[in-house]
Parts: sequence; structure tokens; C-alpha cells
Amino acid sequence: MPINEMESKEESETEGFGELLKFTVGGFLGGFFLGVLLDYLSFQRSPVGQWIVRTFSGEGESVFEGIYALRQRFRHAKSSLAEAYGWGKVLGMFAPWLIDGGSRLIGVNVYGVEGFYIPYFYALSDQIGANVSGLAFLHRKEGSWLKALEKYFHHPVMLTSLLIILIVPLGLLIARLLGFSPTTQTYTALETIVANLCWLPPLVGWLKEKHFKY
Repeated sequence: MPINEMESKEESETEGFGELLKFTVGGFLGGFFLGVLLDYLSFQRSPVGQWIVRTFSGEGESVFEGIYALRQRFRHAKSSLAEAYGWGKVLGMFAPWLIDGGSRLIGVNVYGVEGFYIPYFYALSDQIGANVSGLAFLHRKEGSWLKALEKYFHHPVMLTSLLIILIVPLGLLIARLLGFSPTTQTYTALETIVANLCWLPPLVGWLKEKHFKY
């Protein structure tokens, strides 16, 4: 096979998930150190502090992934699942702010068992958005929902994304039932970081890309 054809094949099979994978660590570190700082300043139970800490810990990477998606558009790069994934994460990151604020307004104990779903949405609402956006991309690419669903259930990134969306809330509920409570900003950050498995689908995608290259 000529070199230019090999390069073209690699480019078509590479979806760009390696770019997304590197964005998660910054969000984790930012959320954790911000939580430690707020605890040091005696803002352990500040609602605004929790909002900021959970946003960084659960969605910090979404901002960078949105920048990646925007950069791809400015570069007029070929549309990819990774780009659609990035746009979906940005669009999905606003929902937990409304869920958190609404829950507090109606009197939900955000530190108790009944508040287990709040860190879930901070950690994975962007993942839900990414999953929906990825499916929509496959629909546009394949031209029908039947073919899109077939690709979806054979794509390791989309399946990994779906799996963590379904499993993480159960883990959070069990942790709260066992007595964990985010009574400090550091605990808030740690709970959200542990729940934020958004790095797994890009990791699977990156490993898939590496497999194609070799």
C-alpha cells in the first residue's frame, strides 16, 4: 500500500480521542486544590463553594474539550466522533447547576442519602450529553437510526460511556448509604472526582486508535 494511502487510512480511522484524554487531569487537580483552599478558609459548607468545586472536579475537562471541538471547526477539520463528543460534553455541563439549585430550594438534604444524585449530574451530565451527541453524529454519518444504533452498540467508546452512565449512580448511592457525606469541600471534590469516570471513554478511544496504528 502506498504511503499516502496508509496515511489517509490512519487519518480516517483516528477519531481524535487522544486529544480529549489529556483534558481530565487539569479539572481533577483544580477541583481538589480549590476544595482544600476553601476548607482552609472555613467555607466547608458553602453552597457556592460546592458549586464551584463540583464544576471543576466534574466538568473542568468539558471546557477544554469544548475548546478542542471549537478548534476543530476553525481548522475546518473533518468531522469526527471525538469532536461531536466534545460538543456534547459542553452542552451537557449546565444541567447540574439547575438540578443542584432546584434541589436546595425545595429542601433536599444535599449531604444525605437523598442527595446522592447531585454529584452524579455534576460528574456525568456532560457524559450524557456526549453520549447523545455521539449517537446523533453516527445518525448523520450512517443516514438512518437503525445503522446508527448498530454502530453505537459496536463502538467501544459509546458502550463505555453508556456503562459508566448506568453504573456510577449506584456507586454514589451505596457510598451515601454506608455513611459518606460531603461535609467539607475536599470531600465534595473527592466524591465528584471518583464519580467522574469521563476519562474512561476517551481512554478506550485512544487505545482503539493505537490498535489501528499497529
